[in-house]
Amino acid sequence: MKKQKNSTTAREQILQRINQAVGASASLPSGQISSDELLHNPGADLLLHFAETFTNLQGNFSFCLSVNEFVSQLNALLESRQWNKIYCAEPLLRGSLTAAGLSAQITDDIGGCDAAITTVEALVARTGSMVLSSAIPKGRTASAYAPVHIALAYASQVVADIGSATQMLQQRYGNSIPSFITFATGPSRTADIEKTLVTG
Repeated sequence: MKKQKNSTTAREQILQRINQAVGASASLPSGQISSDELLHNPGADLLLHFAETFTNLQGNFSFCLSVNEFVSQLNALLESRQWNKIYCAEPLLRGSLTAAGLSAQITDDIGGCDAAITTVEALVARTGSMVLSSAIPKGRTASAYAPVHIALAYASQVVADIGSATQMLQQRYGNSIPSFITFATGPSRTADIEKTLVTG
């Protein structure tokens, strides 16, 4: 019972921080946001809905006000998990992480890393999905092959649904849309063995 209370408190704190950061004046929503509300209330509601859906899918969500805060939280995670090697194939992201004081070694060896960090094309609020594409260096490989995938996204990248995500990609790339696009929804899972759900 105590564990449930702590979990609820942590969730409420996260949602309150999101509300404060994006300047939302409305009170926190109770329960799930309906499809109609999701499509017609942009901004903070989308971010809140993504955070809630993604967390319900067993993803770990953290809201940061800056890259420095992101790296600070990441360093705390690295220390608690005793991770030493982080894979990152994106030059600009690598530079930002290093400049902000990342405590782990950034490696090119995805097979020997503890976790991988990538950016994303978009986040889908309705399904709690991350949109990855072949335009992100090693994005698909990192999300599927590394033991842990850490995705860095901005609040402006949160869209309501899959249709909105594909429209965003079309606007961004025009006729040069990436050849491969994937929607990653929650951690890997399978129920092939004895119909028992196993999460990766």
